[in-house]
Amino acid sequence: MSLNLLKEYFIEHCTQNNFEKNLHQIEIINLLKEFLLSKKPLFNFYKNYDYKSCFYLYGDVGVGKTMLLDFAFDRISTPKYRSHFNEFMIKFHDFRHESKNNSIANFVKELKKKYKLIYLDEFQVTNIVDAMILGKLFEKIFHENIKVIITSNIQLDKLYKDGLQREQFLPFISIIKKNSIQKEIVLENDYRKQIHGKLDGAFHPLTDKVRFKINQLFRKLTKNKKLKEQIIRTKGRKFKISNFYEGIAKFNFSEICGSHIGAEDYINIAKVCKFIIIEDIPNFTDELINQQQRFIILIDVLYEKNIPLILSSNKKLDLLESSSKLEDSFKRTISRLYELTSIKNFF
Repeated sequence: MSLNLLKEYFIEHCTQNNFEKNLHQIEIINLLKEFLLSKKPLFNFYKNYDYKSCFYLYGDVGVGKTMLLDFAFDRISTPKYRSHFNEFMIKFHDFRHESKNNSIANFVKELKKKYKLIYLDEFQVTNIVDAMILGKLFEKIFHENIKVIITSNIQLDKLYKDGLQREQFLPFISIIKKNSIQKEIVLENDYRKQIHGKLDGAFHPLTDKVRFKINQLFRKLTKNKKLKEQIIRTKGRKFKISNFYEGIAKFNFSEICGSHIGAEDYINIAKVCKFIIIEDIPNFTDELINQQQRFIILIDVLYEKNIPLILSSNKKLDLLESSSKLEDSFKRTISRLYELTSIKNFF
């Protein structure tokens, strides 16, 4: 399809799927079209042409960021690559670990051989290792004229806010701001809550009645399936799934979020699971910040892989408390749980 007609195709897409024709989303589609059609000048005498290599779309949870960029990305014929940001950084660190010529420049050159456009969904920075390296990584990406489109819940100036040694992260913010069109998308309501309504697979409080109900559902899901323990291996680490029935897994929250595992472990867990039950999700406090951070990463991975969930928690999910430092990220998690626990994903 012609990118020049991207707006017209988007309006048709909304009509066919009974979506509201939102003028703010249409404005963003037009900006995306102009960005994707733009080309870097071959010569530097185009002094007044402010070329941008990155389209950074941010906004609150459930406003349609990923839907908009997916729509445009799926209709582009140029060599392209789409990844959740966590998976992209795992790919980068694996390259640095496994390759002899493991410089940032060589990693980007390998990208350049395959892709002209990179799409990074759910951009966030949560650890100092990534924070220290992103400036040099994106500087090379922009230098190689690889276009980047990004979704995030956080505007650029607030990335890695209050993070350890954040002053060393500020050069990255300067680099990406200089090279980006930054656009916020704002809607009044979380579309996931509008579409999926009540949380059919989320149960509270943590009572014997709730545990009995979840066990009933688990037996229904695993009927005629064989129990076979799974060992997930990730770079020398082992994670055991004891309650595993041919892709149906059940965990206590402390099992899957209490130990020292991370995004790559969760990605490998998601590879063998097609339905997951997580019991006994607590109220989160500053004392439980590490467990909450793992839970946020886990839900991001399961959402990306579209793996449905049944959950039990101390309170209704909308009322669960959060560590003060993770409140913004946790809003995204709660929003995604509306979709992952929707009854449309069951049975």
